[in-house]
Amino acid sequence: MTTRTARTAISDDVWSDEELAGVCERLRHEIGELRADIARAEEQLASGDVSQGAGDDPADAGAKTYEREREIALTLNARDLLAQNERAIARVDAGTYGECESCHKPIGKERLRAFPRATLCVACKQREERR
Repeated sequence: MTTRTARTAISDDVWSDEELAGVCERLRHEIGELRADIARAEEQLASGDVSQGAGDDPADAGAKTYEREREIALTLNARDLLAQNERAIARVDAGTYGECESCHKPIGKERLRAFPRATLCVACKQREERR
């Protein structure tokens, strides 16, 4: 009976072609949104005039610097998410989507439904975070 349970658990982690197509569609949609966000943020950063803060008091200059650094950090985060999404699509294409990159066991559909960019199973992710 335990053999049947193990087979069921493994088969639950096997992705159908339709499920993988849905994952890719979701990831591509996010990629489009991220690219638009990045382009918009880069345009705003590029349009910032260096002399614009001339004559500002220190508090205003500090606030502008903080805001600029925040925009840069958000743009870098969006770029990272974009790369993760592209990598997930590459794993789907390579047939390795849903396989933990550390232990090579299935990641689990529920984890991937919640976070489709996941590359590690829960156990390996917890181990990584403890380091």
